[in-house]
Amino acid sequence: MKKNNAPLFQGFVLGKGVVKEQVYHTLRDHILAGRLPAGTKMPSTRALSEMMSISRNSVIAGYDRLLDEGYILTRKGSGTYVANNIPDRSISNSYPKIELEEVAAPDEQVNSQNNPVRDLWSNEYEGRGMNRLFAVGVGCTDLFPHALWGKLLQRVWRQSRHQLGAHTHPCGYFPLRKAVCRYIKTTRGVNCNEDQIIIVNGIQQALNITARALLSTGTEVWLDDPGYKGARGAFMSVGAMVRPVQVDSEGMNVRYGIDHFPDAKLAYVVPSDQYPLSGTLSLSRRFELLEWAKSNQAWIFEDDYNSEFRYADRSLQALQGLDQNQRVIYAGTFSKMMYPEFRLGFLVVPPGLQEQIMVTKYFSDLGSSYLEQAVMASFIEDGHYASHVRRIRKACYERRTALVNAIQQYLADKMIVQSSDSGVHIVCWLQNGLTGNEVEEQARLLGMGILSLSRYYQGDVSRQGILIGFANHPAEAIVDGIRRLAQVI
Repeated sequence: MKKNNAPLFQGFVLGKGVVKEQVYHTLRDHILAGRLPAGTKMPSTRALSEMMSISRNSVIAGYDRLLDEGYILTRKGSGTYVANNIPDRSISNSYPKIELEEVAAPDEQVNSQNNPVRDLWSNEYEGRGMNRLFAVGVGCTDLFPHALWGKLLQRVWRQSRHQLGAHTHPCGYFPLRKAVCRYIKTTRGVNCNEDQIIIVNGIQQALNITARALLSTGTEVWLDDPGYKGARGAFMSVGAMVRPVQVDSEGMNVRYGIDHFPDAKLAYVVPSDQYPLSGTLSLSRRFELLEWAKSNQAWIFEDDYNSEFRYADRSLQALQGLDQNQRVIYAGTFSKMMYPEFRLGFLVVPPGLQEQIMVTKYFSDLGSSYLEQAVMASFIEDGHYASHVRRIRKACYERRTALVNAIQQYLADKMIVQSSDSGVHIVCWLQNGLTGNEVEEQARLLGMGILSLSRYYQGDVSRQGILIGFANHPAEAIVDGIRRLAQVI
């Protein structure tokens, strides 16, 4: 660098802990402003550190970052120079500057076209803050075992020195697949081996992968009505025709589906805890559904997201365990037992679909996070997950009881609680002309996550109701929340 560039660095302030950043930003600003032109030779790190009266290590760190980002370059035996092609300058000069008023508005024709997936998304997250009282679809986040998880994380991290880069299979971390396989065979009666397990980033990704692998434009799919909007959105996003199938006290009305939509190629069901009404699919309808899939060479997507949240009876056997013809794709998740951001779940895929689903997963994201998978494998294998499930079930039963009792005390004239023995929310049927949308709006103003049942219907809403989550707050907060709600509705 020429000697007359030295004044540029006069008065440079030495600040503890931020010197490296100051060196980098000062030099970068001079280069971008043209005060250090392209091709200018930079002083040695020793000379610059003396000139600026700062440590040489700080200068070296600044130079290293400038080298990494392409602002300077080294020539062997010659020294360090300002690069000819400056990153920011190249970007800013590549295209003509466009003033704000010149930016064209989105194509009105495209914007006005009917977009059912966009319409489905509309208002999807209003009132759904996951930390809100009565949030729907959230487990006992306050009971997550932070200390234990931290110890397991430390252990896995210490052992990861020779593991990083060694577990990149698109189906997931093999020890976790083995642990999941053993667990669901024991607790859910699933018939599988570890090669059929594919680790995914939750139920929603499982649905999207399945939709992309099996469906196409115009393919008919059965979905409960009312039913899970996440499934509807995943199927509609690939152009599938989502057909509403009625739900009653025995779960999905399979005969209705056969009579009205006989050509469907996939049925989405939640046999153990229908969402959102929390019923179970009767045994006779389970066999009727399996027979339909066999006869029509159709697939069944079994969403078992809530199977572990049963409070009196033991868990029901998975539909997949009754399947003798390999027509069921089984999906589970850990996020309800852990916390919503814990994006790990799994698919159990019939042998004939393994490669197709695996390839689709690979081109979705290559694979799930290694570290969380490794910790989860230890959490299951060491017996901690089973203990955690027992603790969560006990807490949820107590919180559910508190919620039901509070409604009967404060809102008996406005709500009837639907009987249920599973899940992390209850359904309340409204009386005296009260609507679900009205209650949802009043609850939202109180900072609560209650949702109207009308959100989940494809057709006409047959009855006014609401969903109230109970798992993510202690009993005292639940009772107080219902008391406050009763004052405004």
